[in-house]
Amino acid sequence: MSQATTNTRRANKRGLATRESMIKAAIASLATGDPAAVSGNRIARDIGATWGVVKYQFGDIDGLWAAVLRHTAEERGDLPANLAPGGTLAERVGALIDGMYVGLTTPEALAIETLRAALPRDHAELEREFPLTAAELASWKPDWEQACHRAFADLNIEPVRIRRMAALIPAAMRGISSERFLGTYGDLDDAKRGLIDAMVAYLTD
Repeated sequence: MSQATTNTRRANKRGLATRESMIKAAIASLATGDPAAVSGNRIARDIGATWGVVKYQFGDIDGLWAAVLRHTAEERGDLPANLAPGGTLAERVGALIDGMYVGLTTPEALAIETLRAALPRDHAELEREFPLTAAELASWKPDWEQACHRAFADLNIEPVRIRRMAALIPAAMRGISSERFLGTYGDLDDAKRGLIDAMVAYLTD
């Protein structure tokens, strides 16, 4: 192996390590929940770099946000893959709900919520102003739906019901997580159990 090739590989490794550390620093900054954390200059400051260095790695703020979302998706993995083969319907639904419940407490989830709150709500505007970020966000829905279909593939459940369940679980768990964050006199374990029972009843009706 030539010295030039060795130097190039070392440089590539350093570049990847720098990029990774910047993504993690951006996630930590966003996870504070501070709306100002979505500022490119603020992120650069928290990362400990100039905005020019960040642009060199990611192109622009859209590239940075897309990289952050891709990283969180890779870290999260395929939630239904953790389901035990041959588990009952209730066990599988419960594993999905518990996995989502725990996942929404991670720094990555908090970072995503901060970022989403700052992004345009209108899809056309989002896709126009932040096309890479929009593409990453758009990819999550079909990936999650496909994972849910795989998790229940051997149980002969109507696909439309699995699709609707896949749409409901993230929204419902965000509501329960919000209650946990804000404080509540309600029993959130009962809320989760009720959601599991309702989903099982719906899927077996």
